[in-house]
Amino acid sequence: MKKITIFFLLFLTISSFGQIVINEIDADTPGSDILEFIELKSAVPNFSLNGYVLVFFNGGSTSPYSGITSYFTIDLDGYTTDINGIIHFGNPTVSPTPASIFPITTIQNGPDAVALYLGNATDFPNNTNATATNLIDSLAYSNSASTQPSALMSIFGITVCTNENQTLAAATKSIQRKTDGTYEVKTPTPGVNNDGSGVIFNYISVTTDATIYSEGQNLIITCTTSQAVSNSPLVLTFSLTNGSFNASDFLGNLTITIPVGASQSSSTIQLLNDGINEGDEELLINFTTPNSSYLLNNNSIIIRVNDSNFSTLPFGTPLNPTYGNISSTAPVGYYASIEGLSGAALKQGLQNIIANPTLVHGHQYGDLYEILKTADQNPENSNQVWLIYTEQPRSKIDYQTGNSIVGKWNREHIYCQSRGGFADATSTNAPGISVWNPAGPDIIATGHSDAHHIRAVDGQENSSRNNKNYGVDYNGPTGSTVNSWKGDVARALFYMGVRYNGLSVINGNPADTIIGQIGDLATLLQWNTLDPADDFEMNRNNYIYTWQVNRNPFIDHPELASYIYGSNFGQPWYSNLSNTFFSKENVVVYPNPAKDFVTILGSDQNSYQVEIYNATGSLLFKNTVLNDTAIPISFPTGVYTFKIVTSNTILVKKVCVE
Repeated sequence: MKKITIFFLLFLTISSFGQIVINEIDADTPGSDILEFIELKSAVPNFSLNGYVLVFFNGGSTSPYSGITSYFTIDLDGYTTDINGIIHFGNPTVSPTPASIFPITTIQNGPDAVALYLGNATDFPNNTNATATNLIDSLAYSNSASTQPSALMSIFGITVCTNENQTLAAATKSIQRKTDGTYEVKTPTPGVNNDGSGVIFNYISVTTDATIYSEGQNLIITCTTSQAVSNSPLVLTFSLTNGSFNASDFLGNLTITIPVGASQSSSTIQLLNDGINEGDEELLINFTTPNSSYLLNNNSIIIRVNDSNFSTLPFGTPLNPTYGNISSTAPVGYYASIEGLSGAALKQGLQNIIANPTLVHGHQYGDLYEILKTADQNPENSNQVWLIYTEQPRSKIDYQTGNSIVGKWNREHIYCQSRGGFADATSTNAPGISVWNPAGPDIIATGHSDAHHIRAVDGQENSSRNNKNYGVDYNGPTGSTVNSWKGDVARALFYMGVRYNGLSVINGNPADTIIGQIGDLATLLQWNTLDPADDFEMNRNNYIYTWQVNRNPFIDHPELASYIYGSNFGQPWYSNLSNTFFSKENVVVYPNPAKDFVTILGSDQNSYQVEIYNATGSLLFKNTVLNDTAIPISFPTGVYTFKIVTSNTILVKKVCVE
């Protein structure tokens, strides 16, 4: 009897192995891979997946057993295939809604492999070596006919690697299993049999009247079925809570009922304004799975709720700068030791201040998101950061946490990580302001997390910027003529060149393989003048000082750039040589827009020096002008920067020429 029992159990186990297979995968999808999914099929309907796990493996080296490790797992405990024997897992934008959601860009395009095992996710933490032990099924795939994961194929006993791009349309095709166990490439069919057979479900689509709301507005959630409801009303329940967004943030019915014979119904949710600035939030519309006759076409919908109670700061954005409203918080005598120094001695004296190993703090890369949320805060909305290069605000909660960069902001190293030699040199943990390491001039790793050269940036623009040299290779987003970030970049690089031994800012277009060099110095010196330090920069300089206990001296004294990097090199520096930039003086450039001439009015000086720059930073005009005297102009249509220098001030004005 014992032998019979053991044989019977063994038979059932072996039989179950053949009942579930990898049925379809779509790894290479449009854009930033937002429609990835993997599908399983069981030989019988409603098959329990308890005890199974899906594991995704990197293709690794072409040499067997070298670099073949896992990068993502899906524990299948608790899941069951549907009446057609189908279940799929995928991105939130996959339709119909997957049984489990994973972030976009999770599945790599290959050459890679995916394997179905008996086991649990805990058996396959990331970077687990590939194995054939307890293997149930596997699939090798690629998006190129010339490459394949040969080492993985050897381990799994696979002889064929399916090329998703065999029809030269990988983004719109998936790899699908045929009834004979081979695979073909066709239009994706998530959630249904690949041959079109089986039960056709009544799909429910969830829509909203918008995707971004402000507190106090109404959110309308609508459910629409692909076929009219029959037999009995369809009652759908959903939740909205997500993170800090909870029941106190809204009023409304969390049930939608579609009557018999109808195919649509809605619920209106009032988003409450509590009068408190809690920051922007995201609610999550999450419907409970309906009965077996219906399937959700989409679910887990994220909706932005902007807080209406944001605060503002008393200065302008870099795009509309103000000057003189924010004063430096540098301690009295902070720069006293460089008075009268020149040349190399001046640079060394400045480094002694900003890289003092007994005083300056070095933090971790993980701290930067917290630092930037304050240092780069949009002056017009406390719930947003201001993005360098694209010069636009973005909600603080949109910082990048996964692989997707679309619509996200992340941390831009003005002095590129690869050029600086400090790539990934500090931890992604965020221990906070009270935990730091000594940060002398020779500790180059500190540059990886030095906030004086790290800015909030649009994720896609950060990718476009890459590690290009400024001016000669990179001048901002394609088609942009905005100059409001260029001086910021120049002063950040000047700081890095003084702060760290081994880093330099040079002329020309140095190769990115040369560690410790970035360009173009000549362009950056122009940018320093074209886009003078404003209140936004001074405010971030003050805040970063509270963390790092050092300052960017080229924001406090922009003219230092000329004495260390430019035409005044070798001349003694005195702080009274530094001009104050401000806009409080009652000076106007008239008319604006201008056509043939402009006149500068309102100055209490008899004369002043006027410099005019075009959008690329080229100096077009420089002369001493008497007060109220017309200045002839014959420039092409565009926006020009007028720099007006009096005996004790510098004023910058933007003028449109028609």
